[in-house]
Amino acid sequence: MPIPHRHCTTAVTDELLHGVVELERTNSGVLPHRLPAWARNQADDPQLAMAESQPSGARLLFSTEASRIELRGRATRFRHEGAPPRPDGVFDLLVDSHHTRRAGLDSATVVGIDMATGDRRITPGEIGGVVFDDLPSGPKTVELWLPHNETVELVEIRSDASLQPVQDSRPVWLHHGSSISHGSNAAHPTGTWPAVAAMRADLNLLNLGFGGSALLDPFVARTIRDTPADLISLKLGINLVNLDLMRQRALTSAVHGFLDTIREGHPRTPLLVVSPILCPIHEHTPGPGAFDPEALARGHIKFQATGDPGEVTAGKLTLTVIREQLARIVTQRAHDDPHLAYLDGRELYGDSDTQEHPLPDALHPDPATHLLIGKRFADLAFSQGSPLATGRRPD
Repeated sequence: MPIPHRHCTTAVTDELLHGVVELERTNSGVLPHRLPAWARNQADDPQLAMAESQPSGARLLFSTEASRIELRGRATRFRHEGAPPRPDGVFDLLVDSHHTRRAGLDSATVVGIDMATGDRRITPGEIGGVVFDDLPSGPKTVELWLPHNETVELVEIRSDASLQPVQDSRPVWLHHGSSISHGSNAAHPTGTWPAVAAMRADLNLLNLGFGGSALLDPFVARTIRDTPADLISLKLGINLVNLDLMRQRALTSAVHGFLDTIREGHPRTPLLVVSPILCPIHEHTPGPGAFDPEALARGHIKFQATGDPGEVTAGKLTLTVIREQLARIVTQRAHDDPHLAYLDGRELYGDSDTQEHPLPDALHPDPATHLLIGKRFADLAFSQGSPLATGRRPD
């Protein structure tokens, strides 16, 4: 007589979900956030609200003997009207640290954004499921990485055997950056460059990369200050330029204030400041950045810099200026802070890479270049003798 399959339903809890700052309870389940509620309330910015709710780097981690797992949830996908649609988000499934397969939710709530006015039109979607079956028999550790580019409300996990939370005892690497760190143009969640670097260095990733939103916001610095971490990196600069957010005078004090706040909670944690990768459109031309209308007319997304290079002498920011100032600030502070270091982002992607790995939209790397940057970052930042050489360092 055949043994009947068990039907287990497991709620998504903090013990199961790693790589997020907070879970918001909803009527159906939980919504992962990469900023706490008090910080979200201070932002008042739809772009940041969208970015921080997209769980880049977040993953469910558990042990089980299940051969079938179904995650029930509801995705929210953002579409810029008039622009070609970006690929839907997908989940990556790893069994005993080995990638096995990839799948996405069939339906989703769609938020259409008018690029001219910012108005939003919402088309509600239903709760659906993403199923992984025929898993290897016997005990195993499962990691299910959530989509890096869409919001996902998590309802429950259905399986044919029970699930037990697994503690991730690896050193926590907290990284903050812009859309490239968030994973823009990466093909899947373990293909973002921070995920590539974290897996290569065997680290517990907390990715606070927010598309369009690495702006030296004080509430982000306070979030980092209050979040346990063994290693911290900050990739700063590109959003300050392409939003034309501040001038050189404000940049200096803002960077110092950002670092001062983080050091209140992490006085001795290894901290690496990383300047922008090469981005030819903004190397010597200030922002604001904008969509290239000719490319949009051809059905492609491409960015351009619209500022006047002549205004750099008056304090406008370019990537060249940003790198000079970040290097100067870190050098100045390092006399009293031996755990602070600087990495020029052009060591991750520079002039020698532009022919073989051009930026397809003139701003963000493609999937292959995310892999390249992740490998280089792991080698430059985490290897023996490097600024963030791995190992727990309590404050």
